[in-house]
Amino acid sequence: MSAVLYSATGGVATITLNRPESRNALNLEMCDRLISVSQEITSDKDVKLVLLGANGPVFCAGADLKERRGMNEAQVRERRMKGFAAYAALEALPMPAIAVVQGPVVGSGCEIAAACDFIVATPDASFRTPEALRGTVGATQRLPRILGKRLAKDMMFTGRVLGAEEAREAGLVSRLVPAIEMEEMLLRMTAEILKAPQAALRLAKRCIDRGVELDPQGALATEIAAIEEQLAGGSWMGKK
Repeated sequence: MSAVLYSATGGVATITLNRPESRNALNLEMCDRLISVSQEITSDKDVKLVLLGANGPVFCAGADLKERRGMNEAQVRERRMKGFAAYAALEALPMPAIAVVQGPVVGSGCEIAAACDFIVATPDASFRTPEALRGTVGATQRLPRILGKRLAKDMMFTGRVLGAEEAREAGLVSRLVPAIEMEEMLLRMTAEILKAPQAALRLAKRCIDRGVELDPQGALATEIAAIEEQLAGGSWMGKK
């Protein structure tokens, strides 16, 4: 059974972390699969939305430490680089990508969820980045940009667990939804997103992602460039 499942239908691609027996701990196979699936989705012109979830009660327990025990230095380095490549591949998806989170989200799991455009979570979700306490380095880039560096440092240095409600208040989680209502909510949200023109969704995502890294003048130039691209393609006002 693949460590990551993938399907696409009706304009929606679904990615599922599928190592429930290992609490969906991230291993090399999972990294490779996330990269290949992301490439497949990017090349699929019919996909307008990506949903990323996990099988089992744990979204992701972090890196697979059991796998790392038998590795030499070069292998550990390769595995870490593959992890970074997997997060980047998810983050680079041109269409909206939503993380659907339940249960604990630890270390690499935080990276995977944060690489998506936003997170919807059940009330039992929790977020933790204990890398420094475990004697390693990781999860130091995306969370500070979302949560602010002080809260991210609190989590990293103390092992603080950020509960679902705290995560929502801090801006990491966009929506909290009871598990029993999650499927219905996703159907409603998916229906709304699928109504939008594909080009507009992609351009809006590009403008937001690039704009937040620029000064106001550069961010505005990014939006103007997107408008020009839209006009040149004849897809303004929802025409396409």
